[in-house]
Amino acid sequence: MAKQAAPVQKNDYIDLTFVDLTHEGNGVGKIDGYPVFVPYGLPGEKAKVKIVKVKKNLAFGKLVELIEESEDRIEPPCDVFYKCGGCQIQHMTYERQLKMKQKQVQDVMHKIAHMPDVPVHPVIGMEDPWRYRNKIQVPVGKRDGKVITGFYQQRSHHIIDMDTCPVLNEGADEVFREIRDIIDELGIEPYDEENHRGVIRHIVVREGYHTGELMVVLVTRTKDIPKKNELIERIRNINPNIKGVVQNLNPNRTSVIMGKESKTIWGEDVIIDKIGDLEFAISAHSFYQVNPEQTEKLYQKALDFAKLSGSETVIDAYCGIGSISLFLAQHAKKVYGVEVVPQAVDNAKDNAKRNHIDNAEFYVGQAEKVMPWWRSQGLRPDVIVVDPPRKGLEEELIQAMIDMKPDRIVYVSCNPSTLARDLKQFADGGYVTKQVQPVDMFPQSSHIESVTELVWQV
Repeated sequence: MAKQAAPVQKNDYIDLTFVDLTHEGNGVGKIDGYPVFVPYGLPGEKAKVKIVKVKKNLAFGKLVELIEESEDRIEPPCDVFYKCGGCQIQHMTYERQLKMKQKQVQDVMHKIAHMPDVPVHPVIGMEDPWRYRNKIQVPVGKRDGKVITGFYQQRSHHIIDMDTCPVLNEGADEVFREIRDIIDELGIEPYDEENHRGVIRHIVVREGYHTGELMVVLVTRTKDIPKKNELIERIRNINPNIKGVVQNLNPNRTSVIMGKESKTIWGEDVIIDKIGDLEFAISAHSFYQVNPEQTEKLYQKALDFAKLSGSETVIDAYCGIGSISLFLAQHAKKVYGVEVVPQAVDNAKDNAKRNHIDNAEFYVGQAEKVMPWWRSQGLRPDVIVVDPPRKGLEEELIQAMIDMKPDRIVYVSCNPSTLARDLKQFADGGYVTKQVQPVDMFPQSSHIESVTELVWQV
């Protein structure tokens, strides 16, 4: 049988009506059933589109001109939105963003988990979906003899110079911009990725949402920083809430931002922030949710799904600095946290002491190896909570959880696709998925967090 040609060719100009959105927020139109994906297109819109790439089963286009505009389209407040790779969906109303994200979770529950009947609730959104991020890490470069900072252009390492980021807390927004200008004035060379030269690779700024405390991390290629004392002095003077300046050394040719070695070159090693009634010390390497306002809602929903009465034993299998563990410990008999990063476990222990919580213990190790050992020692949890990275859970860990037979599992996920994949394995092991609650941790981006309740089916 002759191979059927695609109905479009590269460089064709076509009129296209968008009927759907991809999970990344791209518009989807169809020509005789053949899908064309176009960034910034919205359902209901008609547009002139240039075809830029053609594959056997789909094509990609570029929006050239809007012929009919959706009522869901708004003007992005960010000057560099259409160049920057940081946000993907500033061009649509927040109501449309939340509907898109709910559908994203519903789709994977149907197509990957094969659980179309599991309730996926409306997304818990924000009253004000701007200025929510408590952390920024921006690459530093040079263009036309001037130091620049900004996020990378989509699918490239070309820095889009920016003066402000509308999803970043105001304090951190001011600090990164001022540091860029100070580096420029002092003549400290930014990193040249192509030639692996220069000093300052990234500027990282963390801000306590409730406390306003700020930490600056300078990621450098070299141990020595020219004019270091003057640089520190000027950074200190930007904002009185700056509590510490940390140097992180990353001498390698790599796209990984942070190196393994950090030292505080002025001030405190940590800043303090709060989630609910709990205080947390956050270091340069700590994993800490970037949207504290929504984190409280996320953790409350995890607590709701855990259904704790005060008599339960809980395992937190990715405990990090102990944020979820300590949240749960206020309502459980005992919490055991396990985390592969030793520094994070030290932070978790310190945070337990800071909050006068003595019914939480933290251990270093891989959960899939520690949990079978706990089981062999007679530990049987009533609830297991997991909050893995985007790649989801290892099969070995899922099996270890199933073998422990907790009454309930609470799965916090930042990737709907890997969540849905893992839920299938839990189902094979005897667990019923009861409900999924998406929480919008990342407004203006296509990412969505969710909390899922699983119950042991006897």
